[in-house]
Amino acid sequence: MITFAQVFQISNFIRSCVNYSAISCFLGLGILSTGLVMGQDETMPRTQYGHPDFQGTYTFRTITPLNRPRELASKEVLTAEEAAEWEAFENRRQNRDLIIDSVGGAGYPPGVISYNEFWYERGSETIADRRTSLIYSPENGRVPERNAVGKQRSSEYREMIFQSAGPEGRTTVDRCLTGFVGGPPMIPGSYNNNMQFVQTKDQIMILNEMVHSARIIRLDSEHQTNQLKWEGDSIGYWDGDDLVVHTQHFYHDYNLRGMSDQAVIEERFRYIDENTLEYDFTVTDALTWDEPWSAKVPLRRSADPVYEYACHEGNHGLAGILAGWRRYESMGMNGNGTPISDNSGSVAIEE
Repeated sequence: MITFAQVFQISNFIRSCVNYSAISCFLGLGILSTGLVMGQDETMPRTQYGHPDFQGTYTFRTITPLNRPRELASKEVLTAEEAAEWEAFENRRQNRDLIIDSVGGAGYPPGVISYNEFWYERGSETIADRRTSLIYSPENGRVPERNAVGKQRSSEYREMIFQSAGPEGRTTVDRCLTGFVGGPPMIPGSYNNNMQFVQTKDQIMILNEMVHSARIIRLDSEHQTNQLKWEGDSIGYWDGDDLVVHTQHFYHDYNLRGMSDQAVIEERFRYIDENTLEYDFTVTDALTWDEPWSAKVPLRRSADPVYEYACHEGNHGLAGILAGWRRYESMGMNGNGTPISDNSGSVAIEE
């Protein structure tokens, strides 16, 4: 009797047949499909409504970066040996316990003390296919360069953060309004790379652990603009056994990814084996990039629950940031410690 995993093996084989001769595909399919007729009762789990049942908790943590490192510009996939070497290098480079505070490292400038390594949950392994980036389009594996409009908006955003005139002058992450991994699109980060699926006949809910954002996806519906949301308006439909989600109409035009409020995001969720979903998304935003970009992220089933993320309740950081900024200004300096007469400074705005 064929197992759930074998069903997906056959499905993936069929998808890859474009790379082989017709005879090879026919013979290979015959071998893989032995027992298929007898195993029709052991297919993917489905809801009472007949659709694939994605319900449960998942993690999308991985050490594979969103953008392909420039030193690997010409290499799309690592060998097993190269992946092991890369994992060892990155795990050491990103280990916050190994950062010398006076020197800085892993994105932290000298004098800035990070959380210790205990609090990080970035993942320690590359994704299973050993790609050098989550982005697969464009072919260079990197987010495209921003166009003139996108660069201007980014410049204005950085200036707003540099001035930090009040709470509204900080990032939506600082203000506990959005998370930097929750999306859409969902992109692995330093911690809280966990989410939960809940399905009903007419709606699907994606609960992201970071900032406990619950995104309600209406099935077979039209977009609504009566109440714009930070995470946009999401509607979905089933394309065979793939869940397709379209999100647009964002409330704001400033965020860590640089998207405008006119961005359109398409997400696809599909089973690749009984414990893994493939999460494939494409971002299209003519006010930021001249071409769309796409990435794939594995969502792996997790036995752990999604924990409460009490961001607002414990947000002492925002008050501390603004208090420090005002203190520096009273001392004749900008918030980054440069002389207040120097308005060419900048501050980090990305995790």
